[in-house]
Amino acid sequence: MLQSASHARPLTLKVNGETRTIEGATPDTPLLYILRNDCELNGPKYGCGLGQCGACTVLVDGQPARSCVVPVAAAHAREVTTLEGLGTPDALHPVQRAFIDEQAAQCGYCLNGMIMSATALLARNPSPDDDAIRDALRFNLCRCGTHLEIVRAVKRAALYLQQQHGD
Repeated sequence: MLQSASHARPLTLKVNGETRTIEGATPDTPLLYILRNDCELNGPKYGCGLGQCGACTVLVDGQPARSCVVPVAAAHAREVTTLEGLGTPDALHPVQRAFIDEQAAQCGYCLNGMIMSATALLARNPSPDDDAIRDALRFNLCRCGTHLEIVRAVKRAALYLQQQHGD
C-alpha cells in the first residue's frame, strides 16, 4: 500500500554533493519531480515522461539515468549529479564548455541529456571515436538536427579533459 504524501517519511538524497532532506514525497515519486520542484534544479527537463527522450538524464553514481522513470527511493544513498552539478557559470565543466564552443544547440531542450550522457561516456572512455560517441548518445533525441555539432563537441570535450589532466 502506498503512503499518502502526508504520511511519507523524509527522504535523504545527495544531489550535486549536497545532502538534501525531502519532506512529503512518496518513495515512488519520480526523481525528476524532486530535482525540479524540491531542489529547484532546472537542468533535467521533462520531455516524454517515459524514459525515452533523454531530456531528464542525470548521473546516478556516475551512470546516466532517466530521472522521469527513476523513483526517488532508488536514489537513496547514491550520488545524483545534475547539469548544475557539473560546473558553474564561472567555471564550466569541460563538456559544458565544449558544447558552447561548438555551438551544439539550437532549441537546447536535448542538451541536458546530451551533456550528461557525454560526461558519463568520457569518464569511462576518455578518447572515444565517432561510433562510440554516437552509440553513447543514441538514446538522446534531438529534433533540431545538431548531431554533427554534438559529436564535435564531445570530441572537443575529450581534448579539454586530456589537457586538464595533462595527458
